[in-house]
Amino acid sequence: MGSSSSDNFSVLVLASDLGIDARPFLSKQDREGGEQENWHDCSQQFSDADFSDLDFLQFFRLEGSDKSGNRIFRIVGKYFPAPVVIGERLKKYIFQKICTELPEGPFCIVYMHSTVQKEDNSPGLTILRWIYEELPSEIKDRLQVVYFIHPGLRSRLVFATLGRFFLSGGLYWKIKYVSRLQYLWDDIKKGEVEIPEFVRNHDDILEHRPLTDYGIEPDPLHLTEVPATAYSFGRYEERWTSREFLS
Repeated sequence: MGSSSSDNFSVLVLASDLGIDARPFLSKQDREGGEQENWHDCSQQFSDADFSDLDFLQFFRLEGSDKSGNRIFRIVGKYFPAPVVIGERLKKYIFQKICTELPEGPFCIVYMHSTVQKEDNSPGLTILRWIYEELPSEIKDRLQVVYFIHPGLRSRLVFATLGRFFLSGGLYWKIKYVSRLQYLWDDIKKGEVEIPEFVRNHDDILEHRPLTDYGIEPDPLHLTEVPATAYSFGRYEERWTSREFLS
């Protein structure tokens, strides 16, 4: 107690219950090792989680490969019930699917935006960005391309104005817009990814009414489909009225 020492030392105390992130005080090797350890243990981390209800919806599932050899994760936006699935559970489900089903090597995402309604099917761009940012850098690097099928005008505007600043890891440059299914077959062989019937029907509508891509409904009442004889009575009626007026 009474003896003095010439060695100086300091003690750094971190109160973990205050929510302080201790990772900045760790070495780079320790941080990377911790992240890799957590990622490789994800199968055990989510082993007790029950995602059978989400699996039944089939909005996120592994399918074949594109022509470049990238395994395909298919996402059907209309199948996702956004009002009843919170962001944290969605994140755990995606992590569990990637960890347990995705093999080694590059992969791609085929996202079908057909007939998606923001209030019913969209978890929000902020939540999607948060999930993507939580993925390990190794998984981000393996993602080669995102095929965005049937993008709407709003989606194009959002990504064109905010995409470069909002999406990190080069994700913005990996997005490939596919306005028609016929263009998808340039990169993916038919049969490698299942296309729902409503997506095919929506593609047919866009093929006959291309302005719908830009949020414009050229003939919402379908008046151009009414036979010309439907207006003949009105024209003759006006002609007889004019005669009676002149007489």
